[in-house]
Amino acid sequence: MPHTHLGPADAPGHWRDHPAHRNFLRAEAARQFAFFAASPRRYPRAAPGFHVLGHDGAPLPDALQELHTTTRLVHSYALGVAAGVAGAGEIVDQGMEYLWSHHRDSRHGGYVWGTEGRKVADGRKLAYGHVFVLLAGASAKLAGHPDADRLIGDVWAVLDERFWEEGPGLFADEFNRDWTPFSTYRGMNANMHATEALLTAHEATGEAVFLDRAGRILDFFLGRMAPAEGWRIPEHYHADWTPDRAYAGNPMFRPAGTTPGHSFEFGRLALQWWDLAGRPEDGTPDRARALIDTALQAWLPEGGFAYTLHFDGRVDVANRYWWPVTEAIGAIAALIKLAPRPADEVWYRRLWTFADARLIDHARGGWFPELDAAGRPAATQFHGKPDIYHSVQAALFPLVPGLSHAARGLANLAD
Repeated sequence: MPHTHLGPADAPGHWRDHPAHRNFLRAEAARQFAFFAASPRRYPRAAPGFHVLGHDGAPLPDALQELHTTTRLVHSYALGVAAGVAGAGEIVDQGMEYLWSHHRDSRHGGYVWGTEGRKVADGRKLAYGHVFVLLAGASAKLAGHPDADRLIGDVWAVLDERFWEEGPGLFADEFNRDWTPFSTYRGMNANMHATEALLTAHEATGEAVFLDRAGRILDFFLGRMAPAEGWRIPEHYHADWTPDRAYAGNPMFRPAGTTPGHSFEFGRLALQWWDLAGRPEDGTPDRARALIDTALQAWLPEGGFAYTLHFDGRVDVANRYWWPVTEAIGAIAALIKLAPRPADEVWYRRLWTFADARLIDHARGGWFPELDAAGRPAATQFHGKPDIYHSVQAALFPLVPGLSHAARGLANLAD
């Protein structure tokens, strides 16, 4: 029987259960943790922070430190702590310190989006950034960090007071540094990542409010929006939470239309919530599968997913990025854990085979973030390798047995 380093090419059953594939996943995660270990700035402890790394792993010269970079490194290396990765705790320490001493706004409260050393470079208060602070704090708590409760308490108070809209059961999106409004924009992306953060916070603290709020967000997007939109979820909304179909903002963070990669994430998160909620008979698994199966239709003939679609499912932006592939891997792995169908294994192997051939940098480590039309690494939307967050989860999540409590599952594997 032929074998590859990914797993047996013609073996029956599921790759994620086969020792060869599991060894590949462990090795790929280890290579990513090793590559991004160059991220911490070696400044005096008064100003730590993190570099963004180039394709070769060397720090890029940009001094800007964005909130999502800091928080995603904390979260990812907290998973590394659970998995027994040497040195992961020191990176969590550095990130937790920087969040409190630099991103945290001691004047107005909340967390600023961008810093350059001690200077606030971008003082906007974004729900997207704040929910990642909650994710970082919750993941750090699961890793046993002594400052985690302080961070969770601080950012949750801000999210609850400033961003949460009780009527619709969703988070508003953006304010100026002093909390004056500058738009009426509402977005799916911040609420999707809020779901992720809330579920991790529930796993870390046991507090019911986090699970309840996540359920309300999922009810809106998967219970109401997705069925009405052909199992695709509009990205952008007016202040009254009706879809804003004309909106087109930042081409990376706020693209027009719908984004298949976000459907993969939301589908996996819905299954995580359902598992944590006691697996109620409420149709969540069927909704999650419909969302994931519909997003798979964005696979392009040359491999990879179209970045965005029109509301009727036609391809809008055909650019191929790494992160929708990583999120599809996590989503399909979740379906295989719950109630596998033959097509799920076909997709799981297809996704890893494509990632291995086109996206994983076997020479240096990490994943190339985008591909050109010929399938070669490109640098149009991204400079360097932006972060470890998406790709390391693709390697780690299939290893754990459950739909929830990934950190606990990794710790059990490391024992």
